[in-house]
Amino acid sequence: MVEIELSIEGMSCQHCVMAVRKGLAAVGGVEVREVRIGSARVAYDETKVDAARIEAAVTAAGYRVRH
Repeated sequence: MVEIELSIEGMSCQHCVMAVRKGLAAVGGVEVREVRIGSARVAYDETKVDAARIEAAVTAAGYRVRH
């Protein structure tokens, strides 16, 4: 498992936190470790998913990963 921390733009409340958590949890091979306003920490199985797919889940939830 690889662990990464994402900086996320557009989050401002607990609803945002839950939306990001739900989106990330739906991705196979991802374990959500922590989601806070402005960031998320996840671990993922490189054989099942890549970082681009994880970022796409954040985007689909309505937010943007900062690079």
